[in-house]
Amino acid sequence: MARAHTYDAIILGAGAAGMMAAAVAGQRGRRVLLADHADAPGKKILISGGGRCNFTNLRAGSANYLSVNPHFARSALARYTPADFIALVDRYGIAWHEKTLGQLFCDGSARQIVAMLLAECDAGGVELSLSRAATAIDHADGQFRVTLGGRTVTAPRLVIATGGPSIPKMGATGFAYDVARRFGLKVVEPRPALVPLTLGGDETLFRELSGVATEVVASAATGRFREAALFTHRGLSGPAILQVSSYWRSGEPVEIDFLPDRASGWLTAEKRARPKATLRSTLGQSLPDRLAEALAERIALPGNLADLPDKALATAEQRLAAWTFHPNGSEGFAKAEVTIGGLSTDALSQKTMEAKAVSGLHFIGEGVDVTGWLGGYNFQWAWASGFACGEAL
Repeated sequence: MARAHTYDAIILGAGAAGMMAAAVAGQRGRRVLLADHADAPGKKILISGGGRCNFTNLRAGSANYLSVNPHFARSALARYTPADFIALVDRYGIAWHEKTLGQLFCDGSARQIVAMLLAECDAGGVELSLSRAATAIDHADGQFRVTLGGRTVTAPRLVIATGGPSIPKMGATGFAYDVARRFGLKVVEPRPALVPLTLGGDETLFRELSGVATEVVASAATGRFREAALFTHRGLSGPAILQVSSYWRSGEPVEIDFLPDRASGWLTAEKRARPKATLRSTLGQSLPDRLAEALAERIALPGNLADLPDKALATAEQRLAAWTFHPNGSEGFAKAEVTIGGLSTDALSQKTMEAKAVSGLHFIGEGVDVTGWLGGYNFQWAWASGFACGEAL
């Protein structure tokens, strides 16, 4: 048998979290192997933000993340903030801009972020191994033994940074969960997050609005977001819907306020001001024509506003402010930007991301049960959890 190559730490997964952890540990003098089954590092980074990488959010804090334990992420996020990552980006002369709601993007290309992280790894002497999947992991006598293709490597510390199963066409898998279960660690049921929702039954009529978008307030369970919603040929999408999809559970409704700036009584006020207007024409003042027509059709109040009783107008107002959809599913991991659920945070130290029951085994990034909102929050978790882990290796 070939002699095993020995390192201080082996990191599986050369994505955002893995590269950050490797760079930090390498620059602390640790001998690090960063391995990935893909043929290039940072593939999800490259497609993010339309190729410009929404690399963080100025507003990132623990309140912007979902987890069975909502306090778990607080420590790592406090120790590595958006300002810390911005300072790193600035040091490399990468131009960036704020798009909306605190979202920061590269002016140029996401490739700049990957190149920066690889340069940071180089500065720490990190060894990169690509196109070799981990086919076996063993643990004995305080050492992890990993088989990468035909090569065996060992280290006292093993970091799982392989992400979740979202976007499988990029090579994403549930590998992190398999490793967790192999070591007896609990996994919170993974499900797609930041994902379009599908409509069926009577609501398939709304698919006729495919391509229509408007700003709304969308709500599901405790999630409430004001952003654009988009009707698609399968159902609902757009930032507002992607956000609430992380809170939505099968069988539950999604509520949409189509006119969030309208105060109670606005329709009766319109009746007084424009008695000859119809509900359709009134809605058309604030909403895209096709949407105004579809909503007016379903509310079914024909004739001029002057002919309609105030009570009927108040009921229409209420319906427009809390229009209830009943999604029959989502577009699944194939279209999900991230995964909600993953390795239970109960199993990990929030300071080091190390498994409490398995000394030297760490989990970071998307594979952990910490899921951010849309808009750069998940990258900030990758940087913060990677940094916390790298400092501990």
